[in-house]
Amino acid sequence: MAKGYWIAHVTVTDPEGYKRYQAANGAAFSKYQGRFLVRAGDSETKLGAFKSRHVVIEFPSYQDALDCYASPEYQHAIAERGESGEVDLVIVQGYDGPQPA
Repeated sequence: MAKGYWIAHVTVTDPEGYKRYQAANGAAFSKYQGRFLVRAGDSETKLGAFKSRHVVIEFPSYQDALDCYASPEYQHAIAERGESGEVDLVIVQGYDGPQPA
């Protein structure tokens, strides 16, 4: 079964408010076995315009990734974030097919 991923690009506009979101989101990520692969860190944009913070979270399945977003726990975290960040988020299914040789 293919894994699921959240890929987010974020610009934090209110660091104190964003800390409330970070404190609240762990309940949902733990429940749905979300695992951070990328959480901010150094980055270099090569093409296009991106936000300043990048996050990739891996879930055991695409359905887990979708369910996490829809969960009451994550909806609470969104409410805690409020207007403290500008967020672009995509939830994608991983790829289990053949790779280039």
